[in-house]
Amino acid sequence: MKLKKTALALSVLLAAGSAAAEFSANIGATSNYVWRGVTQTGEDAAISGGLDYAHESGFYAGTWASNVAGGEEVDLYGGFSGEAASLGYDVGVIYYAYPSFNDADFTEIYGSLSYGPVTGGINYTVDGQAESAGQDQFIGGDIYYYLSASFEVMPTWSLGGTVGYYDFDEDGMGGNDISYAHIQGDITKSAGDFGDFTFSLSKAEKESGDDDLKVFVSWAKTFE
Repeated sequence: MKLKKTALALSVLLAAGSAAAEFSANIGATSNYVWRGVTQTGEDAAISGGLDYAHESGFYAGTWASNVAGGEEVDLYGGFSGEAASLGYDVGVIYYAYPSFNDADFTEIYGSLSYGPVTGGINYTVDGQAESAGQDQFIGGDIYYYLSASFEVMPTWSLGGTVGYYDFDEDGMGGNDISYAHIQGDITKSAGDFGDFTFSLSKAEKESGDDDLKVFVSWAKTFE
């Protein structure tokens, strides 16, 4: 029900401002869907796609979907971005749904600031639920902090990096702290009409339960 309500709200906004807006679509593939340092596909490949809407006012909305281990992930998001005094900003909300899993979803609000090639941001889980031991479990209060940068080193080539920390409000089984840090480096080659190819290295702390060094390649293309 939450998914349907969110989709309806976004569709009203899209219809209201389509005259001064741009629509785009994207597709992608990766040898391992890694999110915040942790594989979402059990180290397997993933195929993804999405639709985006951007208004000249700075408002944007979109949806994105990918396969994950045992099912699929569907995201809905909307926000507002712009620039003031050489600082870029972006604030919004994102809803993550996992239709193949019973009552599994969560919602984050987020904000970020960027200066030149450097971006710092924070995501906060406001609500959600997951099934544990046959019972619904409330999810909320988790915070993800990150700092990232991307530099063009030569035409069509760029280097990027991200460091992040996922601070969970609840401890794991046995009372262990499951909060963790991770780091990732990316080398991206733009191939023009053929999209972008990225080679990535990612490492998370063992508290994540997924601390092996991950080496994966990805491809993405946007259609405007």
